[in-house]
Amino acid sequence: MSGTGNEQARKTAEGLAYSAGFGNEHSSEAVPGALPEGRNSPQRAPLGLYAEQLSGTAFTEPRHSNRRSWLYRIRPSAAHPQFTRTGNGHLASAPFTDAVPDPNRLRWNPLPEPPAGTDFLAGLWTLGGNGDVTQRTGMAVHLYAANASMTDRVFSDSDGELLIVPESGGLLLRTEFGLLRAEPGHVALIPRGVRFRVELLGPTARGYVCENYGQPFVLPELGPIGANGLANARDFLAPVAAYEDTEGPVEVVNKFCGNLWTATYDHSPLDVVAWHGNLVPYVYDLRRFNVIGSISYDHPDPSVFTVLTSPSDTPGLAGVDFVVFAPRWLVGEDTFRPPYFHRNVMSEYMGLIEGAYDAKTAGEGGFVPGGGSLHNMMSAHGPDRETFERASAAELKPQKVDDGLAFMFETRWPVTLTPHAAGADHLQTGYDGVWQGLQRHFRR
Repeated sequence: MSGTGNEQARKTAEGLAYSAGFGNEHSSEAVPGALPEGRNSPQRAPLGLYAEQLSGTAFTEPRHSNRRSWLYRIRPSAAHPQFTRTGNGHLASAPFTDAVPDPNRLRWNPLPEPPAGTDFLAGLWTLGGNGDVTQRTGMAVHLYAANASMTDRVFSDSDGELLIVPESGGLLLRTEFGLLRAEPGHVALIPRGVRFRVELLGPTARGYVCENYGQPFVLPELGPIGANGLANARDFLAPVAAYEDTEGPVEVVNKFCGNLWTATYDHSPLDVVAWHGNLVPYVYDLRRFNVIGSISYDHPDPSVFTVLTSPSDTPGLAGVDFVVFAPRWLVGEDTFRPPYFHRNVMSEYMGLIEGAYDAKTAGEGGFVPGGGSLHNMMSAHGPDRETFERASAAELKPQKVDDGLAFMFETRWPVTLTPHAAGADHLQTGYDGVWQGLQRHFRR
């Protein structure tokens, strides 16, 4: 998209209206009277629209976990031509069988600049993942780098929901449900199967994507924390109905069982005039996360930073958690305040949106915005030597950590890399060196 196109996208993104509340039964109509009253599928839907249900869970799942929405659209989704295979580029899916899981600690610099004309879809680059898309288990870690908007092109992912984490450059997401604006510091959640187009609000955009193959993300249980805290449901914003009534060729790309398939429609599929339900896209400002921490000594485990979780069949065990390290106060007495040394049965991919992370400062290339690290199952990690020495000698006065915004995709299974991630030029060599020089201090 040209500079003029970017400006148009920015103007469209300004002042968007939203409907608030994660998991709510939302409803919206772009034209008054488009929503039927008292029923979902009347004999004749209002305004000559077609009624269509979009189910993100099985019909018979418990009411509290069921996700579905009713869409009232100009043409039904069934009115499309045959799909044919197209190239996957650097987008890959589970099962990841081209490499063996690597127990080493790994860190990458940001993605290099893509070729001119690269949009969000073409700019997706898979680092790795686990599980199996055909079994709806596991997850994948992707990054994206783009310098063009998707023009006359729409994407949907049948394999999983997409959690988009912008790091630089804002995005305008045009979805079947309406429009979302996602800036760095926000996350956008696109449910499985929902069609959308990504327009850039500036000349370039870069960020991270968690593709969740498993159960849909939900807010974590709060347990002894009580009724409030962490990510508040009311801070998640859903779009209001906005539709495209356009004729002409539109490429629709569908990710299905790990491969991309394409079809050319004679109309835009973003033609939903009204909708209601609880399967909807969201945008969330990570700076609104209500951080819970210690006011005496020691750290609570980093699970208290969980924004969203995808449950598994084992209570308390997530297929994938999305965790944010947001600005917060550290006040613990006689406490080593950076994250502690750790080995974890879960696997951790960490990215940085802005600033610095308080446990990762050293090493070749450092841990910088747009980069990422992977600590697979039981890989020992923790503060680097410089951080350890500084924190061990620091005066323990109240300290505000507000110069960075980091996050983590934490998953129950090891993350197996793609070949292009394992051999990437921007993979740092010598990452292990950040822990070298940790001296013996034992005394008897």
